[in-house]
Amino acid sequence: MTIERREPATDAGERAMLEGWLDYHRATLAVKCEGLDDAQLRTASVPPSELSLLGLVRHMAEVERSWFRRVLANDDAGPLYYSDEDPDGEFHLGEADTWEEAYTTWQGEIAVARRNAARFGLDDLSEGRSRFTDKPFNLRWIYTHMIEEYARHNGHADLLRERVDGATGD
Repeated sequence: MTIERREPATDAGERAMLEGWLDYHRATLAVKCEGLDDAQLRTASVPPSELSLLGLVRHMAEVERSWFRRVLANDDAGPLYYSDEDPDGEFHLGEADTWEEAYTTWQGEIAVARRNAARFGLDDLSEGRSRFTDKPFNLRWIYTHMIEEYARHNGHADLLRERVDGATGD
């Protein structure tokens, strides 16, 4: 499968621009994982960190779920990979954890995120709250935060991928 990334049009409106950059960064993470097998995706290649590309994808599935389900839509969706006992569970991979499952879950959360966001205007406030504050967020803030979250983790993915097989690129 070849992942296509498209920058938003330089004259796009605000919502199209925000959605376009978010989709671009989602695709960037997928590109960083493209062509690797499960063992490579599971490799924590920048010691002493446990961080792996598979862990990053699982983390971003959790982040999508948190902001677009729990916060934006007030959906009582439980965690996918973490627990009270293991708050960083998405990064702690077991033998049964696979790319196929993580990718499918991540893409499913992205699809729900798009559906939930379509119901809100950029200035509309979230129906739920984050676990860190009791304040509502507007969709514009959530989009901007998600772009920042992906951009930061895509930087991590660059380093991880380069250490796994030497591949570099944007």
